[in-house]
Amino acid sequence: MAQILLIAGAAIFGILGTIHLLYTFFTEKFSPYDRAVADAMKSTSPRLTKETSIWRAWIGFNASHSLGAMLLAAVYIPLAAGHFALIAGSLWFSLLPVVLSAAYLYLAKQYWFRVPFFGILISLLCFVGAAWLANS
Repeated sequence: MAQILLIAGAAIFGILGTIHLLYTFFTEKFSPYDRAVADAMKSTSPRLTKETSIWRAWIGFNASHSLGAMLLAAVYIPLAAGHFALIAGSLWFSLLPVVLSAAYLYLAKQYWFRVPFFGILISLLCFVGAAWLANS
């Protein structure tokens, strides 16, 4: 059961990350309603550097955020499917997805919206259950 919960939790992250990446590059779902805001983001740089614009940084942050969620899935799905004993025998490998998903849940609660919040909450519950079962 722990193996199934771990794979399910990781799959949720993979799905959310993939959808987020597709939305970032192939839709305007993350574009502001106010076109003037997008134009302003494209025409100004962060104080850190003039080498990029706020808009390009926004796209990059969204893409790297997606890749992080997808990486969690890309590591934990095959690891859980083929080498679950490694996870069950390691407090680090069994608690890492719990810690990461708890951090994502905090971000979702503070800065995002309901769909990622509830997806991440379900994933966190799967990871907690998997860690509990694997280490008890």
